[in-house]
Order: sequence, then structure tokens, then C-alpha cells
Amino acid sequence: MTEKLSFLERVSRWEPYSLPSGLRWVLAVLAFAVALVIRYELEGILPPGFPYLTFFPAILISAYFLGPAQGIFVAIASGAAAWYFFIPPLNSFAFSGATAVALAFYVFVAAVEIGLTTLAQGARRALSIEREEKEMLAEQRQLMFHELQHRVSNNLATVSGLLKLQRRMVSDDAAGVALDDSVRRIDLVARIMRNLHDPSGQTVDLARFLADTGRDILESTGATGRVALKVEADPLLVGPDVSVPLGLIATELLANTLEHGFPGENSGQIGVRLDAGQEEGRALLQIRDNGHGLPDGFDIEQARSLGLSIARQFAKQLGGTLVMERRPEGGTEARLEFSY
Repeated sequence: MTEKLSFLERVSRWEPYSLPSGLRWVLAVLAFAVALVIRYELEGILPPGFPYLTFFPAILISAYFLGPAQGIFVAIASGAAAWYFFIPPLNSFAFSGATAVALAFYVFVAAVEIGLTTLAQGARRALSIEREEKEMLAEQRQLMFHELQHRVSNNLATVSGLLKLQRRMVSDDAAGVALDDSVRRIDLVARIMRNLHDPSGQTVDLARFLADTGRDILESTGATGRVALKVEADPLLVGPDVSVPLGLIATELLANTLEHGFPGENSGQIGVRLDAGQEEGRALLQIRDNGHGLPDGFDIEQARSLGLSIARQFAKQLGGTLVMERRPEGGTEARLEFSY
């Protein structure tokens, strides 16, 4: 999409050499001619002592918009015209002490105008080149970052595939469950990395992510149809520092709910709520179910489950607190308040 610039921005970025050389010289002659005509028309209106009044703007405009050579040409032509037409004795190149002072003043002012304009154009050109180099470097870093994420995602997919092959050779139930859990966690991180690889940005929409993750867990555990999942989430975009640990926490909590809250063929409901309306930079994730509930004396800090241990550690990484408790109406509620 073309960048829209204001008039002042266009003027500040003007590059004289973007115009053909012949056109710049034609415009320089035109600028001198216009200045001369205006000064001639003002003769008799202006008080004595202003022979260069209209020529100074012409020099400045020519030097800035057409180039230093054109500015010098306009300055020389204007000085000669002012000397001949507007410095007494008129219509001559007579030279006197007063003429010398007037011409010296004119040369000084014109030289300052052209010099400062040339320096300003040079500084602007240097800044423009520096800006373009920085934009190019930023684009290169972005491409390298995308490529790194892509490679990480592919490597994780490879590891997940190897674990799945290994799972087929494992007959021990406990070992099989451990491998299945590992595959699920690796697949989750790989999916997050693929989302971040999307050129649209380096953020994850947690509302969509929670809905997709919950659906995937239900399908992978065979709970689709017997356990209903309802996700209500405020819009919240976060980067990988939040999305990866939060995704793993949500996955572990949902998997734990399905395993212990709805064992076998038991049916029920799970509600996931993400409230981003907390204090600035804080959000609340709630996962509720109407399943069997927690056992007596349950303490999440003492739980020996690997999944819950992982969830606790990532909760600390997010600067949050993870709580699990029985609901009065039955079932379990897990709450995670975290920073983003």
C-alpha cells in the first residue's frame, strides 16, 4: 500500500535529481524570469534599497528543488539583472563603492542560501539512506526470525513423529501414557510456533487458540461427543513468552480434567473462561467442569502429577498463581491469574 504523505513531508523528502537534467535547467531559467518580472513590476512601489527582494526566494527555491548548480545559475543571473536594472545608475553595469557594498552583500546572502540548502539536502539524503538501511536490516532480521521459527517448528514435528513411532513399540501402559503426553506437549509448542510464523504478526489470539486447543484435546482423547466444551474468551493478543507457557498450562489442566473428572465413558461439561478485564497487564483463566471433583485433601502444591507440576512451574514463569478447588455445586475449578 502506497504511503500517504502530507505536503510538508513531501517537501522534506524532495530529491532534486529525481527530475531530468534538462527540465531542471528549464525550471531554473523560469524561476529567474519570474523573479525578474515580479521585481520589475514592483519597481516604483518599493522604496529604494531593495534590488534583490524577489531574487533571494528564487535562489533558495532553485537550490533546494533543482540542485546547487541551478541555484548558482539563478544567483549569478539574478545578481547581474539586479546590478543592471535596479542599482543606480540604472540600465548599466557602472561600478562604485556603493555598488561594491551592495554586490558583496548579495553574494554573501546568496552563498549562504545555496550553502545551507546544499548542506540540508546532503543531511536529508544521508538520513534517508540510513533509514533505508535500517529498514532493510529490520526486514532481514524479520525473515531470519521467521526462518528460525519455521525450522524449530519442523524440528519439533520431527521429534513428535519419532516419539509416535516409538509409542507403537511400547507395550507398557504407563510408558505409553507418558509418550502420548510428551507428543501432545511437543505438538502444542509446534502449533504455537507455526502460528507465530504467520506473516500477519508475532502474536497469538488466545481466544481462538484456547478454542482450537480444547477441540484438539477432546478429539485426541476420544471425548468428543460425550464431553461438551464451551470457551468464552476476551480478545487478547500475546507473544510467544506468554502463549507457549499459557498454552501448556491450559493443555495440562484440560487433559487432567478429562482424565480425572470424566473417566471412562462419563459425560459432562467443561467451561473455559479468559477474562482480560483485570488490572492492566493481568488476566484470569478459569477452567470449570461438573465432573467427579477433586479428592479429599487435594493440594496442588503437593500433587505429584507431572502435568500439574509442569502447570505450576509455567504459572510461576508467567508471574501468576494457579489454584484448583472443588466447586460447591460439584466438579472442579482451576484458576490462573497471570501477567501478559
